[in-house]
Amino acid sequence: MDLVLSTDTVPDHEKLAYWRDAVGTALVPVSVVPRGAGPLHGRITGGRLGRLRVAAVESDAQRISRTTAHMGGSDSCVAVHVQTVGRATLLQDGRHVTAGPGDMVVYDTARPYTLDFPERFAGRVVQLPRRALDVPDEHLRDITATPITATAGLGAILTPFLATLVGEAHSCPPAVAGRLASSAVDLFATLVAERSRAGIADTAREQLVLRIRDHIDRHLGNPDLAPEAVAGAHHISVRYLHRLFEDEGITVARLIQRRRLQECARELARGGSAAPAVSAIAQRWGFVNPAHFSRVFRGAYGHSPREWRRLRAAGAQPDTGHDGTAPTAARPPRPTEAGRPRAA
Repeated sequence: MDLVLSTDTVPDHEKLAYWRDAVGTALVPVSVVPRGAGPLHGRITGGRLGRLRVAAVESDAQRISRTTAHMGGSDSCVAVHVQTVGRATLLQDGRHVTAGPGDMVVYDTARPYTLDFPERFAGRVVQLPRRALDVPDEHLRDITATPITATAGLGAILTPFLATLVGEAHSCPPAVAGRLASSAVDLFATLVAERSRAGIADTAREQLVLRIRDHIDRHLGNPDLAPEAVAGAHHISVRYLHRLFEDEGITVARLIQRRRLQECARELARGGSAAPAVSAIAQRWGFVNPAHFSRVFRGAYGHSPREWRRLRAAGAQPDTGHDGTAPTAARPPRPTEAGRPRAA
């Protein structure tokens, strides 16, 4: 490749600024926040392959963000990042996905995104000009920040192809480079089409499940909240509601009880002289029978509600729940799902 940018010869106090400019030169302008205490080390080798911009990147743990302030008049590109070492978490379009070695993630440089690398990493990046992709914008949005592995579908073909393409770009004659770039664009467009067709039904289902979960969270205090009420509020049958949650790992009734218990545990953990009575907290979150509430709370957390409150007030860490989740005030434990819950 014709571009090599490295912090090796840069003074420690200038490494961060140099690295930020290096990423902007080889890829697109971004902000960089190191995740370690020492000076940031990194290396980029990059260049052109026909219409594509390619780069091999290796560096220390960091968080890279691109905001609207970075965009300016730069051409819109779709970036494909193949993780080769370490982990990366991409956030874009309200979604996030974590990639490990061999995984691929896609992001659009025309919209804000964040790439978080919690450890030293290496990856290979291919940037495809948006104007070269004959795919609708809505289909492209469907693929950003979604998991793409090298084990199935077009991902099994495209991921190793792009990784190899970056490594061998420097040795390609111009005519060959142009053909390889066109092949990469065609393969990526095919991947988008494949994912958009397969994702239409899944997306509608996921959106409905999210609406149902939100409805449950907003109506936890209603003691009449039950699968029948949830199904009726969304104009679907109870049978279809249960089918929607088959892949969620929990039934609707258990989800309602678990969320109620989590909110009760959170309030009980606050303590203080002005804290409401245990029965008042239980009633606020939809439990109408104090004895039933005490029984299911103990079953989930291993302590009665009063014991839980006393232990939290004393600064003790109560035992973990049956699922092994350590309870904290900021993050309530997730109750066990063992056994079918009784209607609250």
